[in-house]
Amino acid sequence: MSAYVIAAALGAALTALVYSVVGWRKIADCMGHWFRRDYWETYNVVEILAWGTKAAVIIPGLVFGMEIWWLHILTLGTSVALIWASMRKLLPTLIAFNTLWIFLSMTVIVRHIMA
Repeated sequence: MSAYVIAAALGAALTALVYSVVGWRKIADCMGHWFRRDYWETYNVVEILAWGTKAAVIIPGLVFGMEIWWLHILTLGTSVALIWASMRKLLPTLIAFNTLWIFLSMTVIVRHIMA
C-alpha cells in the first residue's frame, strides 16, 4: 500500500476524531463563515491569501521533496501582512509563527541568490 494512501487514511481518521470531539455541527458552522459576505474583512482576506501561499510552499516540499524558492517571496509578503492581521484579531501565536516564517523565507531566498 502506498505511503500516500496510508497517510490519507490516517489523516482522515484523526480529523474525524477531532471533529467528533469538537462537534461536527460546530465545525460546519465555523467553516460556513467562509460563505458569508460579512466574514471577508481585510484581515480575513489576508489570512486566506497567506494560507494559500504557505500551502504552495509546504505541500510540494513535504510531499514531493521540491522547493519552489520564489514562492518564498510571496510568503514573505503574506507573513508581514499576517502579523498585521494577527494584531487585529489579537492572535499572538500567529504573530510568533509569521515572525518565524519571515526568517524562514528570507533564508531560502538568500540561499537561492547566493547559490
